Formats: sequence, structure tokens, C-alpha cells
Amino acid sequence: MEQTIDPTLGPVLARTGDERAVLDSFLDFHRGVLLRKVRGLSDADASRRLVPSATTLAGLVKHLTLVERNWFPTLLAPEPGDVYLTSAEDAVASFTLGDQDTVAGLTEAYERACARSRSIAARFDLDHVVPHPQLGEVSLRWILVHLIEETARHAGHADILRELTDGESGAI
Repeated sequence: MEQTIDPTLGPVLARTGDERAVLDSFLDFHRGVLLRKVRGLSDADASRRLVPSATTLAGLVKHLTLVERNWFPTLLAPEPGDVYLTSAEDAVASFTLGDQDTVAGLTEAYERACARSRSIAARFDLDHVVPHPQLGEVSLRWILVHLIEETARHAGHADILRELTDGESGAI
């Protein structure tokens, strides 16, 4: 039996594209998976702790919003006052939810951060290199691959948490 792949998936559409198209499509795919994991959930369900760590569905969205901001605007197009966050306290805070954090607000902030990241990344070649406070230098290519890895890893966490929340599973 021949298996077909949904042609609306970005990575499938970019399967013969250039390197940039492939990297961008995989990152956008995983960004979309994360958003699909929180859609339709109440604020209470999205912020409920289901594992021993403080990881929650809403916390994952909040964390990846900071990750987007840290890697694209702060490194590639810093504005006055931008600081690359590196401390253990920053990492914990990126997952910590406040009373004002809602699914709608967090997803809107994440979508805005991703749009800004796309816009900034589009201005540079993959070989563009910038200083990094911990690693020395990184290229845009490396940043994109790192963000694919980080976003995919957390989208997988979100998949498990969503399944624990209401039984829904799968990337789409």
C-alpha cells in the first residue's frame, strides 16, 4: 500500500528546496506543532502541572517565546538595552507563569516573536556570524538548526503533556 504524506506540511513542500527553505520550513513546522498543542485548552488546563518538574503547556509557550527573542533579535538585531539571558534564574523564569499569563496572551506573544524572528533572519545569509556571550561566535545556520532542535524537543514535551491533559495526541 502506497503511503501518502500530507502535502500541506512545510517540510514536505520544501523537500527539494534549498538549504534555507528546508531549515525555515522545519522550524515553522515545529513552531506550529507547539501552538496546536495549546489550542482549545483552558488557561487552567494549560498551566496545570502534570509532571514532577514545573513544565506546563503554557510554560513551554512562554519559554519558547523567550528563546525566539534571545536568539534572533537579541543576537542578530539587538536594540539598546537588549541583554542575552543566560542565567539559571532566567531559565526558570522563562517557564514560570504569572497571574496575567493566559493561553491567548502567550500564544499571541509567541506568534509575534516568531514573526519577528522570521523577519530578522531573512535579512541575513546563513553564513552570517555574530558574537555569542557563551559560545564565542555562531552563524545564522547554527542558530536555525539550534532553534529547530529546541523547538522540536519542547513540542515533543507539549505532545506528552497534551495527551496527559485530555488524551489528544499527534503532531497535527
